Amino acid sequence: MAAAGPRPPGEGRTVTAAAGEAELCVMAASRLPPGALSLKQFLRRQQVLQLYRKILRAIREVPAEADRRYLKDWAREEFRRNKDATEECSRNWWLNYADTALQDF
Repeated sequence: MAAAGPRPPGEGRTVTAAAGEAELCVMAASRLPPGALSLKQFLRRQQVLQLYRKILRAIREVPAEADRRYLKDWAREEFRRNKDATEECSRNWWLNYADTALQDF
């Protein structure tokens, strides 16, 4: 028989704890405040902000002041209107739409 290597902590063992100890372990595992973003949400937010900045940079290149103002207001309004999009499909569609509009610009 081959000797088994070291096991990760907790593997193959049963641990029992009092209710207070279990609650303490759960609280210690999550040190983030209740309203903190998950990693996925944080990365999505960074992606959206990056796209917004790209759009604003592209708008700066428009020669006519009236057109720049219109496009800036349009971009601002679109992002505000969709800031609460919660469905992944919807968010992806809007990000792709904005990215394509930027490339066409």
